[in-house]
Amino acid sequence: MFPKNCWYVACTPDEFADKPLARQICGERMAFYRDGEGKVAAVEDFCPHRGAPLSLGYVEDGQLTCGYHGLKMGRDGKTTSMPKQRVGGFPCVKSYPVEERYGFIWVWPGDAEKADPSEIHHLEWAVSDDWAYGGGLFHIQCDYRLMIDNLMDLTHETYVHSTSIGQKEIDEAPVRTKTVDGEVRTSRYMEDIKAPPFWQAALVANDLPADADVDRWQVCRFTPPSHVLIDVGVALKGEGGQEAPADKRANSIVVDFITPETETSHWYFWGMARNFKPEDQALTDQIREGQGKIFTEDLEMLERQQRNLLEFPERTLLKLDIDAGGVQARRIIDRMIEEEQQAEQDSNLIKTASA
Repeated sequence: MFPKNCWYVACTPDEFADKPLARQICGERMAFYRDGEGKVAAVEDFCPHRGAPLSLGYVEDGQLTCGYHGLKMGRDGKTTSMPKQRVGGFPCVKSYPVEERYGFIWVWPGDAEKADPSEIHHLEWAVSDDWAYGGGLFHIQCDYRLMIDNLMDLTHETYVHSTSIGQKEIDEAPVRTKTVDGEVRTSRYMEDIKAPPFWQAALVANDLPADADVDRWQVCRFTPPSHVLIDVGVALKGEGGQEAPADKRANSIVVDFITPETETSHWYFWGMARNFKPEDQALTDQIREGQGKIFTEDLEMLERQQRNLLEFPERTLLKLDIDAGGVQARRIIDRMIEEEQQAEQDSNLIKTASA
């Protein structure tokens, strides 16, 4: 259902600032913590003594300590000590490659030997002082691919988000989808329209008139395994759209990191990065609040959609031109899963032949 030999956003540093964090990712139960050097570590959330969750313990002397009987474990999954016990023969638990970057903790749930931190794609908005970012986290009870479908087809904004970012011109604008260098891009451009309420507020925030005629754009980019970054904005009519001078537009990047938990649930790290007035923290907070309300509107639809699909598994869903972004993204995901399964089969055949 999901590829494992890739990097996913697992959490944010604040989530385990005071105690270990339990999180299930791609079906793997993990415990996140900081070791004695301040580095992030992730191990299987399972104590080899009696199976207690290690995440219910604490960190002492840089070791993850089980809260049941005091077993201590290093970041490599090896038990280092336990009161009155010799631990040399204790089995190891799985440890996971982790990277702290761009304000997130990234984890590789698959084959640790294949983990390459350079595969985490660069996020300029996260390292540049010209950008500001604010976001949050939702735990959603639906297949992570349904969220990808949702984000790669913004037609739904007209209906689900009618009072904030939706408008009829979204339905009327042609959709263009293409795959470039393994990235799926779906784009819409709307010219000479009025901005919807959310973007009217953004215009005002950038010292532009709310009622101005604008050109609007939406460019959704899916990057495997499940990241969707959306270049969105409005510019004063005739000023060049996306290429308009900074003082003639209000634009941002909608950030969507979608991390599978199980086959029917996922962690959704959402946010918005903007490159106008990055120093204005009050504006960042205002946008985060507004965006959070917008994404909340998607939750019931996606979770009810998941229930329908589970109840009626025999139903065949339509694939229209507006669905092309999600369809192509799913093809990439399916190909990644098939390649992993084939590699595992080949490895098992080699092991059997050499036994």
